[in-house]
Amino acid sequence: MIELRPIQKENVNSFYQWLNDEEVIKYSLSLFQKLNSKEEIQKWFNTIIDDRVNLNKGIYIKGTNIFIGYAGISNISTTNKSGEYYIFIGDKDCWGKGYGTATTTEIIKIGFTEMELNQIMLTVSEPNTGGLKAYQKAGFKLEGRLRQAAFRDHEFHDKIVMSILKEEYQEKI
Repeated sequence: MIELRPIQKENVNSFYQWLNDEEVIKYSLSLFQKLNSKEEIQKWFNTIIDDRVNLNKGIYIKGTNIFIGYAGISNISTTNKSGEYYIFIGDKDCWGKGYGTATTTEIIKIGFTEMELNQIMLTVSEPNTGGLKAYQKAGFKLEGRLRQAAFRDHEFHDKIVMSILKEEYQEKI
């Protein structure tokens, strides 16, 4: 369904469109709410391309070169063997078709097998029901909530904290 490959320099063109679509960035990084110009997007994108600390993968439809988003693990602690999962599917035509669940499953596999992590956590905006379902399908469990931690559509909402442990992943496979 999907292939995870390195992000390419030409992928920035997709971000020019995606980051200027309010629906696409609604529940994404707060930073995305502020990036408007091509110059700002290019500068941010260059940091992703040059990042050698975090796991950043482009999401492509399998068997094609169609780029639909990116995902990975950030805030990696080699001491604690943990990290924070993130995903951004910018291509709205790909929403609700299982690409998010497939991507999440693959990134978790990399985190636990190749990176030897023990715990992967994430935060998700409570109104993002599609994201919540995808994370639960992938095995993430509720840890708690950050009350009124996000401000979108002129109101505050909670961020849900979820995680999956290596032992839970191994039981699932």
